[in-house]
Amino acid sequence: MTGIICLDKQEHMTSFSAVAHARRITGEKKAGHAGTLDPMATGVLPVLFGGATRFLDFLPVHDKGYCARIHLGLTTDTLDTTGAVLTRSEACVTRAQAEQALCAFRGEILQVPPMYSALSKDGVRLYELARRGEEVERPARPVTIRRLELTAFDEQAQEFEIDVLCSKGTYIRTLADDLGRALGCGAVLAALRRTYAAGFSLRECVTLEELGSFAERGELSQCMIPLERALEAYPALAVTEAQAVRFSNGGALDAQRLRFGGQKRAGFYRVYGPQGAFLGLGEMPEYENELHVRRVLQDR
Repeated sequence: MTGIICLDKQEHMTSFSAVAHARRITGEKKAGHAGTLDPMATGVLPVLFGGATRFLDFLPVHDKGYCARIHLGLTTDTLDTTGAVLTRSEACVTRAQAEQALCAFRGEILQVPPMYSALSKDGVRLYELARRGEEVERPARPVTIRRLELTAFDEQAQEFEIDVLCSKGTYIRTLADDLGRALGCGAVLAALRRTYAAGFSLRECVTLEELGSFAERGELSQCMIPLERALEAYPALAVTEAQAVRFSNGGALDAQRLRFGGQKRAGFYRVYGPQGAFLGLGEMPEYENELHVRRVLQDR
């Protein structure tokens, strides 16, 4: 079984555990996910199965979409409601003030990664240091917030929801904390749902329960997405039968004998055989005249 199943991950479950459940349901031993979700988060978690797992490191970089609920008047050590409370305050923020605060966080901004994150310092995960009560300096990193809209505001509860489209590496918990600082009352992430990741949306996702139902009916193929869907950002390249055999055996292809269907450029290409079958991923290095094999699609 080779391909992708997009899970709608449930709350209070790690991404690793979600993949483990999916492996048991499908009976496929080889599986890996693209883009880790915190246990409190729900939503899009693409899981690659079988031979597709060999392409995990070659997935194109995509923006990510989120729907987040932010609670005002509170700060924690994890920047979300799962952490230890650091401060509480009376928040009296209006919708107009929240709208105004969002303006400063659209476009290219700098973010300091949270201590409770999977980033490493001298070979040690930051979250491991945080659990030991240690805090280290983290340099601010540039991220891009392409869309940031207020979608709901509860003045009595002092909570609001935002719709976010952002670059890879953006921490929504940090965004919540920064918004709380900007509003002068503190804030934490109360709920998070990922709506878009690796080029997939919630419309293409199934829950573990739904996946189990498909498996019981012998219909897993109905929720399996072909691997090449995740690679659509790369241009397609059709080759001849002889070239397909050479490529599948790991041999580089002479670029002068390839029909690029457009201007040849350096980078990755999706390679297809003469009958339209996806063969794998090739790369044209800059200043070279050969398409090198990067990954060949295999059933395992």
